[in-house]
Amino acid sequence: MQAILTADAIAFIDALHREINPRREELLARRERVKRDLDSGKLPDFLHDTQSIREGEWTVAPIPRDLEDRRVEITGPVDRKMIINALNSGANVFMADFEDANSPTWKNNLDGQANLRDAVRRTITFSSGGKNYALNETTATLIVRPRGWHLVEMHHLVDGKPISASLFDFGLFFFHNAQELISRGSGPYFYLPKIESHLEARLWNEVFVRAQELLGIPNGTTRATVLIETILAAFEMDEILWELRDHSAGLNCGRWDYIFSFIKKFSARRDFVTPDRALITMDKAFLASYVDLLIQTCHRRGIHAMGGMAAQIPIKNDPVANEAAIAKVEADKLREAKAGHDGTWVAHPGLVATAKKVFDEHMPRANQIDRKRDDVRVTRDDLLRLPEGPVTEGGIRQNYNVGVLYLAAWLGGSGAVPLYNLMEDAATAEISRTQLWQWIHHGVLSEDRYRAIRDEELASIGGRPYVAAAARLFDELVLAPDLANFLTVPAYEELIMNEREEESSHEDETLRTIRDVEAASANEEVPFDVPRD
Repeated sequence: MQAILTADAIAFIDALHREINPRREELLARRERVKRDLDSGKLPDFLHDTQSIREGEWTVAPIPRDLEDRRVEITGPVDRKMIINALNSGANVFMADFEDANSPTWKNNLDGQANLRDAVRRTITFSSGGKNYALNETTATLIVRPRGWHLVEMHHLVDGKPISASLFDFGLFFFHNAQELISRGSGPYFYLPKIESHLEARLWNEVFVRAQELLGIPNGTTRATVLIETILAAFEMDEILWELRDHSAGLNCGRWDYIFSFIKKFSARRDFVTPDRALITMDKAFLASYVDLLIQTCHRRGIHAMGGMAAQIPIKNDPVANEAAIAKVEADKLREAKAGHDGTWVAHPGLVATAKKVFDEHMPRANQIDRKRDDVRVTRDDLLRLPEGPVTEGGIRQNYNVGVLYLAAWLGGSGAVPLYNLMEDAATAEISRTQLWQWIHHGVLSEDRYRAIRDEELASIGGRPYVAAAARLFDELVLAPDLANFLTVPAYEELIMNEREEESSHEDETLRTIRDVEAASANEEVPFDVPRD
């Protein structure tokens, strides 16, 4: 902790927060105004005021050498073993995730920063069960995803209020590693989550400019890929690239959060009720249109259009099921490569070779930015078109079961969780609880039927750690009269309460030990062996 929260590092992140936070809060308030407009019946559209940007002929800054080939990117949390395995996996890029794949305990966040600091300097090692882990000679390029604009870090206060979690995660990594990365021929690279407008991208650009100024780093050194994982951002992709044009590394199809955003933003409308999650696939309706538009937009601006996550993981003890899982990954990556994506995501090192084989065959060069996709014509209606299909009891049960199991793991400190042969992150729980809320709110699912299914699924889950707290919180959100913006906000409050209770319990135990020692000393007896110098 002391190596990360140095006086200079704290001064750096505090300065960024004081300068940036007022505008951050304004933009969060703007989100609420936009949501009220949507609730009243207004639909999003391409912006009239920025038409000249969309129609103009311009490109973003040239691509850094170590980001030219991004055909396979692996993502995961910032724990020590995961970082080593991901960097050694054979992937081109590793995205170290402080957001959806990280449970933001104070220990996880600070350990993650320390782990990345060691990884950048190639001193990171790990030992467990007689196995020793260290970095290979050749490793993936590192990209870091900080938490979104809507989150705060409650363990660090600036002027008596919690710091922006985005600026905390970004600032500590940037302060400790930017110069070191540059000296090693790379740079400070980031993935930006949950952006809802080009104005929020503009604010990130201001962060980059100011951070570079404070550390004496040339403007444009920092690069960022924006995850298009909100429905509103899909209408402003040109504008987002324009705002970040000196610092852009492209856009990414953040598919799971995109589905969550679609459900959330149109939650007030009966005509936007979605079918089972399994039926909302990337080759249909609003998702297929957004993929085509993202590729066309990025390639026109001379930058990468990244594909989405393959959530499957290898299944060791079932060859038939494993073969089926690999086939799904191959089909998904083939769709992406043929559409024109310049790379894709996997969640497990065992899938890197599978994804790379597909892209090697269909993308022999470092990328396919020269494929401009001039055939694409995507309208507003295309971006809002729902997939067809039913809501089934199986879909209801899956949402409840997976949502609660993931949330329980998250409350226990794990942000990336293997469930039913898929690697799940926070977006899983978000889709699960928003769909259940939507189905109940619009009369597709009765509250009585929901409660019956809930009780049956809880009985099947059993008494695992944190399940009771997860079920209570999940239930409150699903049955609330209004749909909460993010599950992770009230869950974070629960996480903080758990940490404080554990700290209090530890302090009580320490005090009891001190009293025992003092009492034993008074009687010239010691109840345990005391180490001596």
